[in-house]
Amino acid sequence: MTSLQQSRPVGELLRGWRQRRGLSQMDLALRAEVSTRHVSFLETGRSQPSRDMLLHLAEELDVPLRDRNSLLVAAGFAPVFAERPLDDPALNATREAVELVLAGHEPYPALAVDRHWTLVTANRALGILMEGLAPELLEPPINVLRLSLHPQGLASRIDNLRQWRDHVLHRLTRQVDVSADATLAALLEELRGYPVPEATPDARTRDFGGVVVPLRIRTSLGTLSFFGTITVFGTPVDITLAELAIESFFPADPETAEALRRAATEWARQDT
Repeated sequence: MTSLQQSRPVGELLRGWRQRRGLSQMDLALRAEVSTRHVSFLETGRSQPSRDMLLHLAEELDVPLRDRNSLLVAAGFAPVFAERPLDDPALNATREAVELVLAGHEPYPALAVDRHWTLVTANRALGILMEGLAPELLEPPINVLRLSLHPQGLASRIDNLRQWRDHVLHRLTRQVDVSADATLAALLEELRGYPVPEATPDARTRDFGGVVVPLRIRTSLGTLSFFGTITVFGTPVDITLAELAIESFFPADPETAEALRRAATEWARQDT
């Protein structure tokens, strides 16, 4: 949140999150098992929420942990959710879990990103997709959505770029709507400003039954097709973990699976 947002009254912040979730005061009251009048009084500042009530309402509104801290501060309470760097000793077990997931997904690409789609770590297979990209796009911090749609990034090698672009922008738009994150909103505007590719008939017809949006990308191994999944930590109470996501790519056709299996065999030879 910006300093301007943080200086807003807690009731105003609560109302903003309720409206963002598309709930009426009665809807929230029913979910939280409180009276509609109490919700109204909290939003207008006629009543001040207790710490427990504020956390309870934030849970019902699915407010991100970072913003729950902001709500607490706005109400005069200390923040309760820690934000540790991923290399903090307290996160050793979870960091190792991330690395195990990424390594275990090989020979298919997988990566971990933070809330702004900044690359945190990745497995070796991702390197196949990142070959030959503009060096400035690979300077840390690497934003993987920018890398995906930038004309000097993966965009130049994605066969179904218009389809993939629509998918990425739709997903990011949804994130902005849900989170009200200013950095994500700025990223969305940047990505929308990139050249809009022409639709290709082949890319539009190969929709894998309408179940997933594939990523069809030309690489040194040939044209590879993937679909992706997102994994997040369950019940995190640390902001870093709450905002960490693992995106795993799976082969969308037998040719892609075979090409990556051959690449893994070559990696094994190089490692011996």
